[in-house]
Amino acid sequence: MREAPSPNHDARPPGTAVDILLLHYTGMPSAEAALARLIDPAARVSAHYMIGEDGTVWRLVDEARRAWHAGVACWRGTSDINARSIGIELANPGHEHGYRAFPEPQMAALVELGRDLLARHPIPPARVLGHADVAPARKQDPGELFDWRRLAEAGIGLWPEPAAAHAGVVGPGSSAADVAGLQAALAGFGYCVETSGSYDAATAAAVTAFQRHWRPERVDGIADGDCRRRLAWLLDRAAPSP
Repeated sequence: MREAPSPNHDARPPGTAVDILLLHYTGMPSAEAALARLIDPAARVSAHYMIGEDGTVWRLVDEARRAWHAGVACWRGTSDINARSIGIELANPGHEHGYRAFPEPQMAALVELGRDLLARHPIPPARVLGHADVAPARKQDPGELFDWRRLAEAGIGLWPEPAAAHAGVVGPGSSAADVAGLQAALAGFGYCVETSGSYDAATAAAVTAFQRHWRPERVDGIADGDCRRRLAWLLDRAAPSP
């Protein structure tokens, strides 16, 4: 592990437990450019760790400190995600610069680091999340090419098991009762959506983020039966709200 201290951090609020592991991609053309930004005091962004595509791990911020990686975000009604999370940046150009799969050396390094982190912090599997999960209206990372299944099989996070699909599609034009039921299920798992009965932009963004994480084969913002079945599976295993 290499040390690349970032000045972009502050104290965690007293008594706040670390209970989220939040994964990002850097979204920049190169790892070198991303690292330079994460340690630039003018940028005011950071993470606790960054992992290159070759598997190199940089430690940027001590885990006891609050790194500045989540921005405006929310999960289970909590908005200060930085206060209660460990942030890991994965070098990847992202959707704007030539998004690509995350190579084996990078994934192997993430598994090793993730296991070490979970040994130090009581992070529930349902709170191993992507940046898009906590900021669905503005973020896409780490995206649909990230291998969440591989991570879950290594004991880090969750991956829904095969089961019969839930009946019915919920999307624009669905009844208010069906939409409200979907919104309640998304909120029950953790997404910060209102139970309005209207399939609004925030609901579509949450469904899209859900698909990028737990149903990446098709990302269209429509909650089909497969999405709803996977959400029900996850709800059964979600940790209670803090």
